[in-house]
Amino acid sequence: MAKTQQAVTPVDPVWDRITREAEEAVATQPLMGGLIHACILHHKTLEKALSYRIAAKLCSNEMSMMVLREIVDEAYENCPEILDAARADLMAINERDPASHRLLQPILYFKGFQAVQAYRVSHYLWDQGQKDLAYFFQMRTSEIFGIDIHPGARIGKGIMIDHAHSIVIGETAVVGDNVSMLHSVTLGGTGKEEQDRHPKIGDGVLIGAGAKVLGNIKVGHCSRIAAGSVVLSEVPPCMTVAGVPAKIVGEAGCDQPSVSMDQRFPNGSGTE
Repeated sequence: MAKTQQAVTPVDPVWDRITREAEEAVATQPLMGGLIHACILHHKTLEKALSYRIAAKLCSNEMSMMVLREIVDEAYENCPEILDAARADLMAINERDPASHRLLQPILYFKGFQAVQAYRVSHYLWDQGQKDLAYFFQMRTSEIFGIDIHPGARIGKGIMIDHAHSIVIGETAVVGDNVSMLHSVTLGGTGKEEQDRHPKIGDGVLIGAGAKVLGNIKVGHCSRIAAGSVVLSEVPPCMTVAGVPAKIVGEAGCDQPSVSMDQRFPNGSGTE
């Protein structure tokens, strides 16, 4: 007789770690049990947990949680790269944010991570030609998280947005892989021009709190933008810029500014 083949559940170390952290949290803080079970332990995979979390945060009288979950589930099924990026975002936050001690935290509590995952679904919808639905995701993400990312923007993986209040990223902006930015960053235009009008941020860039990068300009790989700077011209790779308007004040000081998160000026540098 032929043996009946049993389905083998793929090993997922990331999800296994998240569920272990969730079980530990429930054991030590029983009052959190309802939230943690609903968001994590009731789900078998990371994508199901994320679709629940996004839908729960963005639902309203205008769009039910059930409908939003179906939309997110479809996006994950048709575009697995979204989930790959989410995993990279989780690991980036865990590595770079000293306030993050568990992979569980960004899913439950960090609006920067949650908003970026909602953006990723809106970008999928935008690429599929579902512009109004993409705009709805953008609107609700802005209302709930205070972060306004146009669904047409292109954002890489391994993104860490710390504190994440008042982030604005325009329609034609491009953000590379492994970028870190803090609150109140704007990647915007310089006027009423249309077409390609927003910044292009390279891989490994660190953008400090309150920095404004304006216009269709390039910020080179592994560069640093100091807090409060207004960047109006191209930034070469591996450099630090600061000021209003921003000027080069030295080299980046390390190979991966976005990972080191060191926002001090390089030794011996300063504005002219």
